[in-house]
Amino acid sequence: MPAAPFPPPVTALFLHGLDSSTRGTKAQWFRAHFPQVGMRDYDGDLDRRLAQLEEQTAGGERLILVGSSFGGLMAACFAARHSKSCQRLVLLAPALNFNGYQPPPAPLTVPTLLVIGANDTVCLPELVIPLARATFANLEVRIEDDDHLLHRTFSRLDWSTLLT
Repeated sequence: MPAAPFPPPVTALFLHGLDSSTRGTKAQWFRAHFPQVGMRDYDGDLDRRLAQLEEQTAGGERLILVGSSFGGLMAACFAARHSKSCQRLVLLAPALNFNGYQPPPAPLTVPTLLVIGANDTVCLPELVIPLARATFANLEVRIEDDDHLLHRTFSRLDWSTLLT
């Protein structure tokens, strides 16, 4: 009997926020601690950024998308289009309360971790969490004693597990 083929490798990508880049704090942290995490600079509106992400992930499987703020909105929208390609989402203060975001008709089964600061004044937890619950069937929510940037929380997450 032939051996089962190995699954394709996991590809982890960091999606930065609207006013950030690959030179931002989180991107620099990933480069220093998990250099295998892919990233690129996204620009333009949501549709343009999603087109750039589509180009970056063309043919990719077993994607782990880590999205910060607007990058979290991008990850959610991408997963709605390509849920079979997504192995996991890690949404850091995702901007689900922007751009008129609407959850998909049926919740996505992609395992998703949402981390949000109780003191977030940009992506208010009371707006974001209900949208996330309507979007993801397999959702873990962590409300941290932090603000929108999650500087106290970000580096303490179990990235070794989250990125595999």
